[in-house]
Amino acid sequence: MATATLISLDQYLNTTYRPDCDYIDGELQERTLGKFDHSNLQRILVGILFAKEIEWNVLGLPEQRMRTSATRVRIPDVCIVFCGQPIEQILTTPPLACIEILSEGDTLRTTQPRLEDYRTFGVPNIWILDPSHREAYLYENGAFRPSADTLTIPETPIEIDLPYLFKRLQLFGTAARTIV
Repeated sequence: MATATLISLDQYLNTTYRPDCDYIDGELQERTLGKFDHSNLQRILVGILFAKEIEWNVLGLPEQRMRTSATRVRIPDVCIVFCGQPIEQILTTPPLACIEILSEGDTLRTTQPRLEDYRTFGVPNIWILDPSHREAYLYENGAFRPSADTLTIPETPIEIDLPYLFKRLQLFGTAARTIV
């Protein structure tokens, strides 16, 4: 049986990994990413957030390291922070939202430990997007709830129209389509 090599948090924070890895209790954990549907949906979502950043007073940050506890660093696919939030190279203040995009082979169950870290860190809005099935879920109080057609954040103007988001995903190809 293989054993993991433990590294210090300081070593992790001062090392570049390609692709970047989560840091969980001294161990590096690979993240599932790199396939077209995942990347394309992430691109579309960040584009929407970029287009609305002044109106909504937020930044959409892809793959931003976030220290969720003294021994854990997670990297959400996208997080949303208020523009007025202090700039941190590695977030130690919970963002307004964390968004995970399921990759091939991911399930809600396999994603749950990551989401639970966000929840215990204090992230108030946790969204899961499934590009394969064109579905979205909210993670609230340790449970998954299917989303309505719009993802919103209470007391903000933020609204992500899911039919529009998934239509954009369809318009700009899927893994089965050839890119010219």
